[in-house]
Amino acid sequence: MNKKLTTVAQIAEFDAIIDVRSPSEFAEDHLPGAQNCPVLSDEERARVGTLYKQVSSFEAKKIGAVLVGRNIASMLETHFLDKPRQWRPLIVCWRGGQRSGAFSHVMREVGWDSHQLAGGYKAWRRHVLAELITLPKKFDFRVISGATGSGKSQLLEALARQGAQVLHLESLAAHKGSVLGGLPGQPQPSQKSFETSLLGVLNKFDPQQPVFVEAESRVIGKLRLPESLILALRSAYCLRLDVGLEARVDFLLTDYAYALEDVPWLHTCLDRLHGVHSNEMLVRWKTMVTMGDFPALVSELLRLHYDPLYQRSQLNHYAQHDGAQLISLATLLPPALDVKAAEILAANGIAKIFQE
Repeated sequence: MNKKLTTVAQIAEFDAIIDVRSPSEFAEDHLPGAQNCPVLSDEERARVGTLYKQVSSFEAKKIGAVLVGRNIASMLETHFLDKPRQWRPLIVCWRGGQRSGAFSHVMREVGWDSHQLAGGYKAWRRHVLAELITLPKKFDFRVISGATGSGKSQLLEALARQGAQVLHLESLAAHKGSVLGGLPGQPQPSQKSFETSLLGVLNKFDPQQPVFVEAESRVIGKLRLPESLILALRSAYCLRLDVGLEARVDFLLTDYAYALEDVPWLHTCLDRLHGVHSNEMLVRWKTMVTMGDFPALVSELLRLHYDPLYQRSQLNHYAQHDGAQLISLATLLPPALDVKAAEILAANGIAKIFQE
């Protein structure tokens, strides 16, 4: 079969990336910008795999050829007939083998300069993992710390509006990093997809300029941060937010308003603190939920759970926490945060850089 192989380093040379894996494989993770054109659906792939294991490879290949041929013809007709002769697609499957080979062969027979990704998605995955070991070491991170409810994510967004480089890990992870941190109707990405997105963001940063990021634990929801990134953050320069308890409670009541409407879900979240706090305390907090006394609930959760946890975590894990630049905020409203973000950039000697 006439074929051309391309490495991960050459991906940018192509007009399109066509991922021919099944929809479930594609959903777990894929190359940025890839289009899913599966030569076998999830059900078809399972059918062929069952034949291979239970009957023979010959029977599996016969049925597989029928299904693959039919699907390629359909996708060629519905997605690619408008492409000009000079169009150059890159075809990706799991290992760079039969699925991408079949698709690429048909496209080359038509006349397009179609290439296969050597090693397939597995080669891409190795590239992501290798880059996430070395890339975080290149950046000058500025870690924003502060007790729960201090508006760390909101300050990051304000810094981004001022033109600063911002790594918003909780946004990438689709999770706020707390017991109630899951976002309604928005599941977290897979670990692989999270790491692909993280690499994409890091690749856009200029190593000559600082990168602002929120202090995080090793895990955000169900997702783990790369060890190299954790080490880089924990040795980085820190900026510590100082926000009063009342302002933090008011902010959290607004920020988590969607969650406070779901009493059963709140009870389930509080159950995760079993073993951390006494049964009597959990019953007390659940009663507050049932009674709708959310200001008292949030205040006690901050004072008795999150604040002690924050103190232990920051002191134990962030080497420069004690000498952090202190940032006092009386309110967490966007106008005040925008002003504070501009002040932070000026105080760190970088405001002029981003304005030029």
